[in-house]
Amino acid sequence: METAAARPRPVLTADSVLPEDAGRAALVARVHDPEAGGPCVAAVRGGDVVDLTAVAPTVSDLLERDDAAEVAREAAGGRRWRLDDLLAARPDVPHLLAPVDLQVVKAAGVTFARSLLERVIEERTGGDPARAARVRERVVRLVGGRLDGIRPGSPEAAKVKELLLTEGLWSQYLEVGIGPDPEVFTKAPVLSAVGTGADIGVLRASVWNNPEPEAVLVVDSRGRVRGATLGNDVNLRDVEGRSALLLSRAKDNNASCAIGPFVRLLDDGFGLDAVRDLDIDLRVEGPDGYVLQGSSSLREISRDVLDLVSATYGAHHQYPDGFALFTGTLFAPTEDRRTPGEGFTHEYGDMVHISSPRLGALINTVVPSEEAPPWTFGVGALMRNLARRGLL
Repeated sequence: METAAARPRPVLTADSVLPEDAGRAALVARVHDPEAGGPCVAAVRGGDVVDLTAVAPTVSDLLERDDAAEVAREAAGGRRWRLDDLLAARPDVPHLLAPVDLQVVKAAGVTFARSLLERVIEERTGGDPARAARVRERVVRLVGGRLDGIRPGSPEAAKVKELLLTEGLWSQYLEVGIGPDPEVFTKAPVLSAVGTGADIGVLRASVWNNPEPEAVLVVDSRGRVRGATLGNDVNLRDVEGRSALLLSRAKDNNASCAIGPFVRLLDDGFGLDAVRDLDIDLRVEGPDGYVLQGSSSLREISRDVLDLVSATYGAHHQYPDGFALFTGTLFAPTEDRRTPGEGFTHEYGDMVHISSPRLGALINTVVPSEEAPPWTFGVGALMRNLARRGLL
């Protein structure tokens, strides 16, 4: 395979990443500015991106304010950048970062019935893609229809569990899919997510993996959903299929979490019901001309988004700087790519487009995690940087 350095980067424009109704949206961004020596909190206004770091040194600070949307729209800012110029994604010029900073990056898994079955299939194959088609046929035939319309944690769900236990088909994935408690895990360390235009990483050792296009809720320290964005919860199916205890190995690797392009703040024109109604599209374009398309709709989610927030935050667990919560995906690609019967897997150089009309587009290029730019700017570096700039 070619090296990461040899592959072309996606050519992005403002029109390709902005929401369709960007003129009515309160959009928060983060910009790395080499002149400032670090990240800047910013707002998108038309074709410009305006520095708000003097008003709120971190996105976490901004979202603690009740007037965050008003600040994003109206606060006097510092320097301005053209959005088109920020999409070069080169480290030596100002460029977009993931639009969250101090928030813990959490993820809910197995929140859609269709993708739930794929998790069961991974488990039954032991992570071996060669067995996927045969196992998929049996699991869908025996389990699929029984999950339609089931509310997790309900008496009906308990009856389905009892029946599947009797037939020897119960699974840890079915437990979190229709049981009383959802799966919520830590997807990535604070500040490690990459933004739109960046490389996204898949371990060299993985031969069965896929993107997971998701809506991401951005929640403040009081458990209030303040905004939403897009995310790619990159997953190594062969690793997780060997054992669910390998979840961190399957999910948390260098550049394996992408978030962006912007946080769209909740306001009168974009509330929680708009989040519940989001459609998310996926397009994968391979360097060889291969194209995969799919979609996911939050209207089909098994648990309400606020139930996922409540499972993450409360008297049982607090997040002083807030958290970003991936909400899961309906999409689970089964189309063969390399070998008949083995389904989809990434090739290096794939361009992954995750988009939603009201959130914009998150676009990344797949590279080996071992070749993606190493993560070097952590919480300590951010605090020292902000202090040096007189922002703390």
